This record gives sequence, C-alpha cells and structure tokens, in this order.
Amino acid sequence: MSRNNRIITGLDIGTTKICAIVGQITDNGKIEVLGMGKADSFGVMRGVVANIDKTVEAIRIAVAEAEQKSGVTIREVYVGIAGQHIKSLQHRDILTRNDAENEISMEDIDRMVENMHRLVLPPGDRIIHVLPQEFIVDGELGIKDPIGMSGVRLEANFHIITGQISAAKNIFKCVEKAGLKVTDLILEPLASSASVLSEEEKEAGVALVDIGGGTTDIAIFQDGIIRHTAVIPLGGNIITEDIKEGCMIMKNQAEILKVKFGCALATETEDNEIISITGLKGREPKEIKVENLARIIQARMEEILEHVYYEIKLSGFHKKLIGGIVVTGGGAQLKHIVQLVSYITGMDARVGFPTEHLSKSKSEDIRHPMYATAVGLILKGMEDRNFREQVVFEEQNTTTEVPVMQQEPVTVNEMQHNNNEDAFETANESQEEHKPEKNKSEKPGWLKNMLSSTKKWFEEDDVSDFK
Repeated sequence: MSRNNRIITGLDIGTTKICAIVGQITDNGKIEVLGMGKADSFGVMRGVVANIDKTVEAIRIAVAEAEQKSGVTIREVYVGIAGQHIKSLQHRDILTRNDAENEISMEDIDRMVENMHRLVLPPGDRIIHVLPQEFIVDGELGIKDPIGMSGVRLEANFHIITGQISAAKNIFKCVEKAGLKVTDLILEPLASSASVLSEEEKEAGVALVDIGGGTTDIAIFQDGIIRHTAVIPLGGNIITEDIKEGCMIMKNQAEILKVKFGCALATETEDNEIISITGLKGREPKEIKVENLARIIQARMEEILEHVYYEIKLSGFHKKLIGGIVVTGGGAQLKHIVQLVSYITGMDARVGFPTEHLSKSKSEDIRHPMYATAVGLILKGMEDRNFREQVVFEEQNTTTEVPVMQQEPVTVNEMQHNNNEDAFETANESQEEHKPEKNKSEKPGWLKNMLSSTKKWFEEDDVSDFK
C-alpha cells in the first residue's frame, strides 16, 4: 500500500465544532494523527445544516488548519451524519432458493439487501445503512455468516437506519463548495463506537452514548451485532442555555462555566464555593454559587439520561448489556458524569476515550472524548479502503485462461452429425452468455453493504442537485 493510500481524512460536522483530522494507517493497523483542524460551527443546529455559507466557511478553516499541520493536501473526506431525523427500524426478509445443493453465496445476501432498499418509507426519507444482524437457514437460528452453507429457506433480520435525503444533500453541498469530495457518508454513532468500544464490549453487550453539542447519539451492541440506534435532539448546547438563563450571564460565559466548573452531581460540590464573573460595562462582578451551577446542569443531564434509558429499554436489551454504558463526546467531560449515569440507569458506566486505535501522537488533545467521532470516521474509512483494495485484487485475479484441448480427427459421419447440432449448440451458448456470473468465493463481511449503501440514495436522484 502506497503512502497516499494510507492517508485518510475524517470530517466531523457538529453543532458546536467542525473538526478535520488527517490520519495515516501504520503497519500495525493503528492510526497516526498527522494533523487536526478545528473551527467553531455556526451553521449547524442539532446536527443538521441550517446555514450553507457559514458551514462552508467553517469547513474551509478546519481543513486549511489540518493541511497546514499535516503537510498533506486534502481532497477527499469521510463525513459523519447525525440529527434528529435519523431513525432506525428492524425488518426481516425471506429468500427461497431454487437449489439446495449450491452453497449460499454473497449474491444471495445482496439480493436480500436490495429488497430492504425497496421498503416504503415516509416521503423525503432514504435508507442510510442496511446492517444484517443474524440469519436463519432452514430453521437453524443464530447464524452470523451463512455464506458457504447449504439450504433452501434463508431468512435474515436487518437493522435499517434511515434519514432525510435533504439533510444528506445539504452536507454534500457544503463539502463540495469547500472544494472537497465526499468519499462516503457514515452514521456518527457507528463511527464513535468504532473508536471507543472494544470487541469484547460489543460481544458482551454495551450501549454507547455520545453526548454532543446539539444531539445525543445512541448505539446498542449485543453479541457483536448492532441492535439499536437513536438520536436524541438534546445535547450540551441546551445545558449552556440553561446556565445562561439561570445565572443571568452571557452565553460565552455560560459555556466557560460549564466546561471549567461544571459538575453533574450537586451533592459532590463544596459548600459555599463561589465563582466570580466579570460584569457588563460599569456593573459589579456577578457571583455564582458552584452548587447552584451544578443543580442547573444536573437537572438537564437527568432529562437527557432519562431519554437515553428509555431508548435502551425500547431496544429490549436493557437486561442483557453486561458492558453497561460507555459515555463519550463533549458531554463526557463533565465531572461525576459516570456516577450520574449509573444512578439514573442502574448500569455500570465509564468514559470512552478514542485511544485504543491511536498510535503515539504529538497532540494529546486528540485523545479527548469530543474527538471520538472524527477518529471513528478515519477507522471506518480504513475499513472501506481495505475492502476496495481487496475487491480490486480479486478482480485482477479472477481472469482464468481456458486450456486449449487437442482435437481428435473428425470423420465424415461425425462432421454431418455435428452440423445437425449447430443450431442447438448455438442456442445453448446464447443462454449461457446471459447467465449471471457465479460468485467467486467473495466473503468480505458486511462492510460492503454498510459503507456503500449511502450511494444508493443518489442513484435514484439527480446528481446535479449537489452542485
């Protein structure tokens, strides 16, 4: 793999910040961060682009800073998508195969995935990801990978994630106006889970809670399979608004108070601890009690976590999550957030840092939970890049040479017999040409369906809408 193929850029378009991270894949599969750029986001509300021009300007600033620090010219990016328009649903498909002797191939799985893309959705919604969960072959339950098995009746449970096509088009417009190309669009909870969750946690059962500025993203895994996803339209920005109104201060002052002195449990604060805030012109400084600040934060965090727990119970796996809850995102920096999560949900909790897949980096800021999504986008891009290289390699090695057979001398009677069968053989040959090509032992997992399903949005729509 060349050096250029090892370099991947993740672009996290968030409500409070737009972050671009340039990463290089090392020989041991880790990510070495070459550079990072960040800009304040003023054109995004609750994960959805609300102002094209402001978002484009912020993308340019973040990308320019990342290019300067990394020394790499950025042309393509992997972009995350979130927002309250994201929904998920479960669906089952059944495929009856004609021949039980032939093995189940990737073509059969692709047919079932294509059927999922034909589901009737509300107007304006499109499918982002189709994620196979488990398969049933002739009544045999709990099969994760049926390729190579024999069977007539193939059933599959799918986790389908949908979103508004307009929200995705606006993201494409912003990125293209900034002079970049979107390689793929990836759901942000999936990206965050890739960077902070271990395979053991996904197998045991775990709920990822990514508390961002405008939304709180949830992804639930069990038996190594994603079971439920949800996006709650509440995040850190609403806590800042509560502090602003409750303490009667400016918004930027409220944000500083939340980050530096914020606490998720009022009972853990010191008595009579007071913060002095500079007053407006000609006015006395304002004094704020830390306990009162914590009460404002705790009240809103309890509301957010109650929504989270509702989604966990809605999934039906709240009693099966041995790994508990992993909290990440900017909201994870609040003091005593783990204790509050455990108190509200009754489940074990920890803060998720995107450090497991990172090699040594010059900047320690990248290890902060708020960069979990951007790091996860690089990881998903790495999986996509590896899959594409595997497909190219297989296509280059699937050309087989037909051996030349030595022909025996043909008698006159045999020649006459062959002439009588010319029409029959010609008809058979024309039918063979139209037969679908057999699967060439392709077994890339479900990455193909997950990372490329977004492109199906735009096969049905006019691509010129993006320009």
